[in-house]
Amino acid sequence: MFYHGIKWEYVWKEYPLLSPRRTVRSKRQEQLLDRLHLLQQFGLEPIHLLEADETYPPERCIRECMAFGDTVFAFERLELPMWQLSSHEVGVEVLDLRTCVSIFTCRNEAKVEDLFPGIPCFRDCFPASFY
Repeated sequence: MFYHGIKWEYVWKEYPLLSPRRTVRSKRQEQLLDRLHLLQQFGLEPIHLLEADETYPPERCIRECMAFGDTVFAFERLELPMWQLSSHEVGVEVLDLRTCVSIFTCRNEAKVEDLFPGIPCFRDCFPASFY
């Protein structure tokens, strides 16, 4: 499984596709420097996701993704091409949120069901092991 953490406000603005190319103008100086580094290394700025495995469990992925936003999207598979950014981090050029298999959010006011009908959403009821 792959996990991506994001603030709900950006989900609402960018739905259904996330692409760093669409948000360049709103980036801070530090983010622009990181973008430049990624462009030099990979030729593009990828969307970052954590990949769970036997040494890096889903609970840890979700907990770490929550540091980047109040909502975490889980995906069974990703569209290619995919880049290995670190031992547990992968990147894709564009992420279609409609392909997620579950959503975790601590935002009770998020209208998850409006954008993602039929996708399981876990709110404020994460198992204790997720924290």
